[in-house]
Amino acid sequence: MTGCHSGITYNQQYFAVTTSHRPSPVQVSLANKLSDELSVPFIPRNDLSIETMISNTGVIGMMVVSAQRISFFTGISEFFFHPGLAKLRINELKNGKTDQMIQAMSLGAGDTLLDCTLGLGTDAIVASYVSGTSGKVTGIESSILIAAIVGHGLKTYQDEDISQAMQRVEVAHSHHKDYLAGLPARSYDVVYFDPMFRTPRKKSPAMDAMRAIANPDPIDRETIALALKVCNKRVVMKERRWSKEFERLGFKEIRGGRYAPVVYGVIDRQGMV
Repeated sequence: MTGCHSGITYNQQYFAVTTSHRPSPVQVSLANKLSDELSVPFIPRNDLSIETMISNTGVIGMMVVSAQRISFFTGISEFFFHPGLAKLRINELKNGKTDQMIQAMSLGAGDTLLDCTLGLGTDAIVASYVSGTSGKVTGIESSILIAAIVGHGLKTYQDEDISQAMQRVEVAHSHHKDYLAGLPARSYDVVYFDPMFRTPRKKSPAMDAMRAIANPDPIDRETIALALKVCNKRVVMKERRWSKEFERLGFKEIRGGRYAPVVYGVIDRQGMV
């Protein structure tokens, strides 16, 4: 879940920043800040529709700063941050239930995790809750749009049950392969991948909106080799139960619920040089 699509790189040619109608000074200030940080134009709303602004400027979409959130509109879809199932999964952990991802990672308090495919950040939030204040979770996202929107959402979304876990997640905009290549050996306990499924499991407006701006490229063997260098304990990858990706990338150990449609491939670093 990462940042170019069909060969398109999202830069100033492809999107711009604006606000909702009749913005507050705070919204205008944030929109200008994002414009500077992302090196894209800020275009005042001037009572225009998003569709008209897209047509007038020739971009594929607009990042819109509203009073409630930051969104990316293409005219037919909207992408914005929300924690998804993170709250439910954390509540189940509080009630003593097992989370298959956490179990596959063997993640505990104080552990460090590098999530190489951040996406909406749901898995990173759950991992952040488990690793706690003494742990560390870093999310890598190659889509500058997803990184900016999710990074802002993690810091500002209000939910008393999971806000602290969200705020501890550190977001970095980078291709995971480049990021891994720049890290020293054994930098993180666990390195995690949740690549975008080739075809959606089910219809989801949120996932469809993200799919339009996410990186569809599959993980390669070199990336797994880099991840094994960087991890201290294990590399974990989420995929469909019968996915051929596990075999292609060298994952022989598969963890997950007996009837779960999605499972986790695990490669332990133990015994490796």
